Amino acid sequence: MNKWINGTIALAAALTMAASAQAADWNFYGSARLSTFYSDTDTAGTSSKSFTQALQGNSRIGAKVSVNEDLRGRFEYGTSGGNANVRLLYGEWNFGAGSLLVGQDYTPIYTRLSSSVYETDRGLEKYGATSALRHPMLRLKFGGLSIAAIEPGTDALTGTSTEVSIPKMEMAYNLTLNNIRLKAVAGYNAYEIDDAYDVDSYIVGLGGKGTFGPAYLAASFYVGQNLGPYNFRVSTDNDPVLSGTDEVVDNDSFGYILVAGYKLNDMFAFEAGYGYTESELDQTGSREDDGSQYYLQAKISLAPGVIVVPEIGFVDNGHSNTGAQQSEITYFGAKWQINF
Repeated sequence: MNKWINGTIALAAALTMAASAQAADWNFYGSARLSTFYSDTDTAGTSSKSFTQALQGNSRIGAKVSVNEDLRGRFEYGTSGGNANVRLLYGEWNFGAGSLLVGQDYTPIYTRLSSSVYETDRGLEKYGATSALRHPMLRLKFGGLSIAAIEPGTDALTGTSTEVSIPKMEMAYNLTLNNIRLKAVAGYNAYEIDDAYDVDSYIVGLGGKGTFGPAYLAASFYVGQNLGPYNFRVSTDNDPVLSGTDEVVDNDSFGYILVAGYKLNDMFAFEAGYGYTESELDQTGSREDDGSQYYLQAKISLAPGVIVVPEIGFVDNGHSNTGAQQSEITYFGAKWQINF
């Protein structure tokens, strides 16, 4: 009797789940991405040449789900390090005046304007672009305004323990003026180390893109403080320094990118870009830690969803905050991509 009851319950649950799945609209997608690059790295006069061919970590498979007009969701898995990892997983409810997102998505300050494919479609991240990637969050959107409470950054630095009282907070405002799109962003993160050191991080920035027929121009700029603990994507050392019994020596930084592109036809498009970032500690004797990247690429669409992107470029990791010369990388190669 108990087996019959348990079987009935299991069957009812399965039928309920099947009905729910049929009621929702599931749109699955995938993207296979392979990088083939040759690089020449010069470090303090020593040259090292290498060729790499690898499945990119941002290859993905996922689905966009629509339950009804007011409720939708999305999941996306990637292949970082050769292992499946959650890139996106969220649900979003439209409550009329705005929408509420619960889960993991790109944070509001994320501003992608460059299409550079080097280092897994990095898009000048770490070299001037404004990005803190994806994190768990609660996000409210009202038209062009986004406000989010995000998983906080908590680097103990040279301390031993951290204490958090508030989430990381970010906001962004998007504005479209005819053929120009603008985006203003701001973020703040705060925590305490060893019950003594208060670490405050912030970022403010502005980005935009203008389209002029087949051509476009894009640029972004940011200034910030202590962006290492913030989990901001940057190549330079942006960590503050703990000093004395309770003093935090802040690390100030800024970065910018410039991008220009032209679509020749449905098969060929071209883009060039440059990015620069710099940071420096607020203390006597400190030196600037800088880095930059520039590139030239062609996007070749062989068929719908079949893309090859040859790219050549140069990465200059500049000098460290100790004045030491860091690596320079000359690279060329291509990304191969099929969307399905």
